[in-house]
Amino acid sequence: MGGLIYAAIASLDGYVADEQGRWDWSVPTEEVHAAVNDVMRPAGTHLYGRRMYDVLVAWETIDDPAPVMRDYAQIWRSADKIVYSRTLDEVSSARTRIEREFDADAVRAMKAKGELVIGGPELAGQAMQAGVLDELHLFLSPVVVGGGNPALPAGARLDLELLGERRFGNGVVHLRYRVLT
Repeated sequence: MGGLIYAAIASLDGYVADEQGRWDWSVPTEEVHAAVNDVMRPAGTHLYGRRMYDVLVAWETIDDPAPVMRDYAQIWRSADKIVYSRTLDEVSSARTRIEREFDADAVRAMKAKGELVIGGPELAGQAMQAGVLDELHLFLSPVVVGGGNPALPAGARLDLELLGERRFGNGVVHLRYRVLT
């Protein structure tokens, strides 16, 4: 049986983007990007909210010479992708389909077939509320932005077990938790 993993790069105060919608402060170094790749690699299916898909769909055609970038592009292209959106009419990437509503039972059925990752804090919040999230990976950047788009939803309650942590040369800390049921 697989699991559902939420991974996010966030500021130390818990935001994936600041109040102006900027996230340039969170661009990962090669070392951090390689760690993110390792989190994503086992997942055969990626679940995305509309905004996260709009950001990441560029990986469909990126041809970057850096090995860590080529690696992520391959991870993206080889995964099945589901975009949860009520307004998106068509997708711009292969192996991608649109679902109009998040369905926890459908996610449970997909988990029975293998690993999944979920991208985007709003969609991840729905997974948390539905009780289908299994792991949480936070890559905390050494910056405080004071507000913006939170990595974790307000009002969510999860009991967690720390499975590991790692420090990177640029000050980023990766925290890996298992969600307790």
